[in-house]
Amino acid sequence: MRNLLQKIFLFLFINLRLLAQVNEIQLDSNWQFRQINQTQYYPAKVPGHVIKDLCANHLIPDPFFADNESKLQWIEKENWEYQTKFNCNNVFLNYSNIDLIFEGLDTYSKVYLNDTLILVSNNMFRVWQVDVKKILHKGENQLKIIFESAVLKGIEESKKLNYTLPESERVFARKAQFHYGWDFAPRFAACGIWKPIKLSAWNFAKILDTRYHIKKLNDSLAEVDIIIESKSDMTKSIDFQLSYTNSDTYGTNLIKKNKKVMLFNGFNTDTISIAIKNPKRWWCNGLGEAHLYYMKLKLVDERLKLDERILPLGLRTIELINKKDSFGTSFYFALNGLPVFIKGANYVPPEIFLSSEYQYAKEIETYKIMHVNMLRDWGGGVYGDDAFYKACDKNGILVWQDFMFAGAMYPGDSSFIENVSAEVHQQIKRLRNHPSLALWCGNNEIDEAWNNWGWCKQYQYTKQDSTKIWKDYQNLFHKVIPQIKNELDAYTPYRTSSPAIGWGRAESLKEGDAHYWGVWWGMQPFYIFNNKVGRFMSEYGFQSMPSYETFQKIAHDSDLTIQSKAIKAHQKHKTGFETIQTYMASAYSSPTNFRDYIYKSQLLQRDGMRIAIEAHRRNKPRCMGTLFWQINDCWPAISWSAKDYFGQPKAFFYALKALYKSHLISTTQSQDYIEVTSITDSLNDFKANIVVKLLNFQSKTIWQQSFPVNLIHSKSVSQIIFKKSLPNFDTTQVYLKTELIVNQQILSDSYFFFTEPKYLVLPKSKISIIPIDSDKFEISSNEFIKDLFLYEASSVLQLDDNYFNLEAGQKKIVKVLKRQEDLKPLELKFLSLNQ
Repeated sequence: MRNLLQKIFLFLFINLRLLAQVNEIQLDSNWQFRQINQTQYYPAKVPGHVIKDLCANHLIPDPFFADNESKLQWIEKENWEYQTKFNCNNVFLNYSNIDLIFEGLDTYSKVYLNDTLILVSNNMFRVWQVDVKKILHKGENQLKIIFESAVLKGIEESKKLNYTLPESERVFARKAQFHYGWDFAPRFAACGIWKPIKLSAWNFAKILDTRYHIKKLNDSLAEVDIIIESKSDMTKSIDFQLSYTNSDTYGTNLIKKNKKVMLFNGFNTDTISIAIKNPKRWWCNGLGEAHLYYMKLKLVDERLKLDERILPLGLRTIELINKKDSFGTSFYFALNGLPVFIKGANYVPPEIFLSSEYQYAKEIETYKIMHVNMLRDWGGGVYGDDAFYKACDKNGILVWQDFMFAGAMYPGDSSFIENVSAEVHQQIKRLRNHPSLALWCGNNEIDEAWNNWGWCKQYQYTKQDSTKIWKDYQNLFHKVIPQIKNELDAYTPYRTSSPAIGWGRAESLKEGDAHYWGVWWGMQPFYIFNNKVGRFMSEYGFQSMPSYETFQKIAHDSDLTIQSKAIKAHQKHKTGFETIQTYMASAYSSPTNFRDYIYKSQLLQRDGMRIAIEAHRRNKPRCMGTLFWQINDCWPAISWSAKDYFGQPKAFFYALKALYKSHLISTTQSQDYIEVTSITDSLNDFKANIVVKLLNFQSKTIWQQSFPVNLIHSKSVSQIIFKKSLPNFDTTQVYLKTELIVNQQILSDSYFFFTEPKYLVLPKSKISIIPIDSDKFEISSNEFIKDLFLYEASSVLQLDDNYFNLEAGQKKIVKVLKRQEDLKPLELKFLSLNQ
């Protein structure tokens, strides 16, 4: 009898313990979809997108291939149905509370559970949650989602106004704006279940949110409040348990704290305070360790765990400093009280169809290696995936976070404001804990657009209409969003719009952040970057072609020419090819074939971006940040990206590692002198030597000089070489090499040419490529080789360095980082400007 009672007690205890914990079921299987008014259902992948599902079922051709995009525009105007069936047992149904949670529905949908309408959604950026306890039943249940066309909804809404809003079709839908087409993106404004759906069942209490507030932070002590928000269906005293560790993962050597709290029926907020002695601060990439403390938070009732969360905590302060100074008004970030020179890029969604399987951790780690310390999550896409921010936290990459508004004026009616308010509320609560979060920004380029793009004239607004539109703008970005932000996250800076002032106005370089598009849009020469330097350069760029191998995936070999319809379909800038060719003609000889055109377009982009980045860094501390447009792509395209959609690095991406290193040496010239500037972002000042050599294309030194220099963290240091001190030389047959040296170690080097590449008299020379092992090669030549590009025909190949200069007699080891799976021995081919 005693053994029987023990077994019964153990059985009840185990089941009670299970029922006390939150139980979740992912609804990611057995999905089907169909076009409304069609009878046939087809298998669907969730999370996913209707265009990917159509393609997977061979109902449409590859949307990226050739000009198929134009043939698939019918999809966005249709309505689509998704459905699945799932089972629930008595154990699950016996929970007191069962919520159905939709993390992302794109965009307008009606949701039915067992033929009962439970939700009408109208915002892809919101999480939707429905209590379904009374609708679920034992056995098989059916979930059905009907998506309505966002395009037709937008058109319908636009007709309710007596004036036209710029980009009016898209602005009414809280949907990724780039889905409607952009100058780097295709138009695929269709629908899908783009994030997971789950059932969440709970008894007694459930954690809704966690956050922390740093009350005090110095080298000896950090005082932190840990706040937990919960929902309860009882009134009872329970334990709020906290444990944390200093290690990278939650494990041993735990510090524990317990607090009795009274939960009341409904919503609750409770706080537990901790003190961390000798705290480790979170630093961005290049300045120190991105240290995280991992907090485990539990709600416990009578030793039964009700719910738990892991809360990563980064101890740091972040400020945006805008102060009057001799240049105008500063714009820089101070991390833990120290000014940081920002080196980074604008980031767009890495997939037009918003795949949830993207490998953010690997991607962000690559950016860390490239010395990036900030990414701007651009406002025309989507708020990043959780994995994106976690990777940024871990790798010390700060995030400039736009709210999802870009290049348009938005409606101001109460229903739209209510919808946006809920979106902003959810996104701030989701992201505010990340130590990588450095800035909230209301929108991308709307302030500039209203004042500079001529919309009032274009749309013939009356004074009454223009006043109404501008008041709606001010209400949303100057009042509604910042009020919610201040309520939920009082510690992260906020800006209403980026840029502060349009690039055509002189004030844009004296205050705020600047989007400088005189190069590219304004067709100004690259050297103008040296003069157009603002306080913080948050957008600038230049297009180039993706890799030859990328084109092979999206076009037939016979279409590999810039004149083909297939290739033109992947250039979304209306004068893109003409602009590239205009700049190319001034710098490079005419390309001999398609691969050569790709090669020279990438060199052209690298050249322009190098001039810009070096100018921004030379002007420290007047300029304190450089974020180029753009680091990645959302589809295979001719765009401003540094690496293409399939991850193939362009010439600029390879150069970026040196351009963003902590130490940089930069060379510029005027009519009378050459200026060599050394820059460091190291927190320590130190002494170094600059060595300057004038060499011919046999890499023989014609002239040499060295300078001692004191490198100072807070500013750049320049040395002047007067040209009259140099021996006479032919500018077409020499180059200048500069090196920054400390204790015989080269911290940075650069090559400077006195004329455009097309005028250089480069020697024709053989290149030796000797395999050392399966993934290493020794490269050498008896003459100077400019911009050597190594590749493997018809295969994806990534190296640790590429598009580099090779000096005569130099033996360079190149490592293979990634190669398309192939059993054949690797056969490297090459291009160079010497050919």
